[in-house]
Amino acid sequence: MAKISSSIKTENYKIEIISETGNKLIADEPIELGGKDLGFSPKELLASALAACTSATLKMYADRKQWLLEEVKINVELEFDAAVNKTNVKRKLEFIGDLDQVQKDRLLAIANLCPVHKMLSNEFNIQSEVGKIAD
Repeated sequence: MAKISSSIKTENYKIEIISETGNKLIADEPIELGGKDLGFSPKELLASALAACTSATLKMYADRKQWLLEEVKINVELEFDAAVNKTNVKRKLEFIGDLDQVQKDRLLAIANLCPVHKMLSNEFNIQSEVGKIAD
């Protein structure tokens, strides 16, 4: 389970995000939406989660197989189409290393099995409540 805390104070729209393990990052809205672009936007964070998980999953798999995968490059584009209430994600992968086509095809299949890909491909259930949050 991932546990994240966030806090926004008086500075528009700077958000401090802290993981349960103490990692910190800043999120912000772009300038055109009133922020100062001090960090990733919320949509960029979501796209980043997919890119990061895909990268790690592919590296782990290639290492287990002892394949000569030197680098994985990933571009993710995430767009919400309000007209049809649908999120569209385009992910492009480049595999650098001494790999044949069969290995590349298998890596693509593995990319589609990364945990964040699975989460984003399935129904979400978000429960919200109001209450005091312990520091």
